[in-house]
Amino acid sequence: MSQNGQGVGVVGTESAAELGTVAAEPWSTTHDHLAGEVIGRHRHDCHQLLYVSAGVLAVRTGEASFVASSARAVWIPAGVWHEHRVHGHSSVHTLAFAVDDVLVRSAGPVVVAVDALVRELVIACSEPSLPRPEARRLRAVLRDRLRRALVEPLALPAPDNPLLRRACALVTDDLRQPRTAAWLARSVGVSERTLARLFRTEFGMTYPQWRTNVRVFRAMVLLAEGASVSAAGRACGWATTSAFIDTFSRTMGRTPGTYRLGR
Repeated sequence: MSQNGQGVGVVGTESAAELGTVAAEPWSTTHDHLAGEVIGRHRHDCHQLLYVSAGVLAVRTGEASFVASSARAVWIPAGVWHEHRVHGHSSVHTLAFAVDDVLVRSAGPVVVAVDALVRELVIACSEPSLPRPEARRLRAVLRDRLRRALVEPLALPAPDNPLLRRACALVTDDLRQPRTAAWLARSVGVSERTLARLFRTEFGMTYPQWRTNVRVFRAMVLLAEGASVSAAGRACGWATTSAFIDTFSRTMGRTPGTYRLGR
């Protein structure tokens, strides 16, 4: 059962069976999680909005990985199999929406920008003792804001092509190393042109764009786990802290220092 006393709509769960059964109407939860906690592969009979007011929650499907944080929520359509991993001590807020209550037009999970108003609405809507009339009014405002929210291309797609999987693993195994496209192409035995085509075809982005996203995602996790800004930057391959701050700020809309403090 959720903290507001309503059943949680989890369908065909594996290790998440304890979350409950099908809900007849929208539900909400708010929980604190310890670093390293995992909620195994499962799916819901309703749409779900995941938001983290502190820490980081990584969401993985069979096709891609997404990150919920203090500045980004993840919208998960009904029926999509997914699993969660917690990084850093995290406060996770979950709101469910009926299948016919489509606020984000997407067949798969997407990352949604969270401004100050949406943040407060999500936190308020997930309060366990919130009276139903107040919850309905708050959700009405939240629905309007979510329909206008910026959907951001912040996801790490999972490669299908075996060569691309090898190439991605070579990069992610050690982000400290400045792996160039030329080096990567030689390492997997293809031309740079072929490698570039694989990234564009499967991921819809260039290799440098993908690598930047990987590094920022990893930095988010490290910062949530307590790493300093300089240590996170070094671990993710930035030569200088200022370069890391610049890239992170342009990608996330806030500095890594501000993100680390959960603001």
